[in-house]
Amino acid sequence: MAKKTGRFLIQDVSGSSMFSSTIILVDRETGVNYLFFQSANSGGLTPLLDREGKPIITTVFDEE
Repeated sequence: MAKKTGRFLIQDVSGSSMFSSTIILVDRETGVNYLFFQSANSGGLTPLLDREGKPIITTVFDEE
């Protein structure tokens, strides 16, 4: 059976311009939040951490 949705949910898009963008993604399986930054032809991905260094977890409800 094929999945209806992808693994990642786009939580927030900010600072988008012609050459750069900042996106917060949430993994639907683990709930971990990631920060993706892209500028021209380069970019990076990192988990978002709280003050204690633990990953930020969001509860994700499947849309049916």
